[in-house]
Amino acid sequence: MSSLPAPDPARISELDRHYGFGLSRAEIEEFTPAVAATLDSPRVVERLYEASAPAAPDRAWAPPPDNPYGAWYVTTSITESESGPLAGRTVAVKDNVSVAGVPVMNGSRTVEGFVPRRDATVVRRLLDAGATITGKAVCEDLCFSGASFTSQPGPVRNPWDTSRNAGGSSSGSGALVAAGAADLAVGGDQGGSIRIPAAFCGIVGHKPTHGLVPYTGGFPIERTIDHLGPMARTVADTAAMLTVLAGVDGLDARQPSTLEHVDYLAALAIPATGLRIGVVSEGFGTAVSDPAIDESVLAAVDGLRSAGLAAERVSIPWHTNAMHVWNVIATEGAAYQMIDGNAFGMNVEDFYDPELITHFARQRGSHAAQLSSTVKLVGLSGRYTFEVGGGKYYAMARHLARELRDAYDAALSRHDVLIMPTLPYTAKEIPPADVSLGEYLHTALSMVGNCAPFDVTGHPACSVPAGLVAGLPAGLMIIGRRFDDATVLRVAHTHEQVTGGFPAPPVTATSRSNA
Repeated sequence: MSSLPAPDPARISELDRHYGFGLSRAEIEEFTPAVAATLDSPRVVERLYEASAPAAPDRAWAPPPDNPYGAWYVTTSITESESGPLAGRTVAVKDNVSVAGVPVMNGSRTVEGFVPRRDATVVRRLLDAGATITGKAVCEDLCFSGASFTSQPGPVRNPWDTSRNAGGSSSGSGALVAAGAADLAVGGDQGGSIRIPAAFCGIVGHKPTHGLVPYTGGFPIERTIDHLGPMARTVADTAAMLTVLAGVDGLDARQPSTLEHVDYLAALAIPATGLRIGVVSEGFGTAVSDPAIDESVLAAVDGLRSAGLAAERVSIPWHTNAMHVWNVIATEGAAYQMIDGNAFGMNVEDFYDPELITHFARQRGSHAAQLSSTVKLVGLSGRYTFEVGGGKYYAMARHLARELRDAYDAALSRHDVLIMPTLPYTAKEIPPADVSLGEYLHTALSMVGNCAPFDVTGHPACSVPAGLVAGLPAGLMIIGRRFDDATVLRVAHTHEQVTGGFPAPPVTATSRSNA
């Protein structure tokens, strides 16, 4: 970190214009030394921080020697324990999550070159559980896309058909697990970014209850919708990973002060017979829905009925307006925190990463033009509504978020889980570089309608493969009561047993590529 210079009158004049204080020239001259006199404290804080901050460990990493889907950012082989519940399992970590001593790019030129000093809590827990971190998985530019073509250094391709996108923003995580290049993966979810690639790539992706898994060491978008969670080929592996990841770390303000320990893997042994399913009518037949997707999900519900679960249609009218609430929080909130606030913002007793804040602030100034169109849309729209409304639209959305949560809670008081399609269609082709802005945004964002509401409300939601539609995976989403992730996984496990397991991409998938 560089030392803090004292401002001159010209800089104080710029600050005066920003705040509209209306200072006279004489007042600016008076305030200049007064401001300079306040700077001793931040300089001392900087020195004290540097005296105690850790150095980044020396860990080996390398560019991927073989990267057929563009899914690895860097590869590693980090093991710190030979024993534990995940001993011998390989894990790909989404590249918005810090692995100390290993570069982070977060899919963006604005983050490229940053090397964290500290492991994220989820990384620390995986290593303590015996897992091997085998690399960082490419993600979308600042994680703001549901497709997989906005990422730097390049798009991530779907192992089922490499002409198609893998889903985002945890695009590399989904592709690597589906392709068998990693046993497990860490994903992140603010609008569906664990569940979308899980659905497009035909794997399991669980967005935990908000606050169940610490976000400490993840690159934030907006605290109220930030989630990290597990991705795997099977429900059992997902449950085993969630058992390791869950729990309070004392650093993340998103978490409650206490959490009961749950063995999610052991919970799968409890029969799901008799559980009640609410099939949410508003999750089907949307303006962008493929009827074949809806049919595959309803067929999966019939399979659960055959396993002894009760299922009935349920109407939640609030679901049709839920995206408007998410849109305000995810644009105005993210513009305020992720962009103007250099990812972390202020005013919350939380984990902050001063090195990342410094790096991102500098890089954002010089590489903003290279940000994706989705991130630019967030900045332009979110800043505009904030300047016009002074924050009132965000405040209104936070009030409505409670009503939205109550609507789902009311349905969950009568049913143990809710079910709907994860996504309205199968993976679309990666668009060309010269695609129009309208088609760019449609491809990147049009699939999130069923996923994003549960980032706002915090309910646990798991995507599992419902089947294949025209040779591509379709996703079934199971939603549960907050902090009842175990029941969600039990229903997912029952579905897996009914279907006899989930298919893997065929060896010939790449032969369909037109890339």
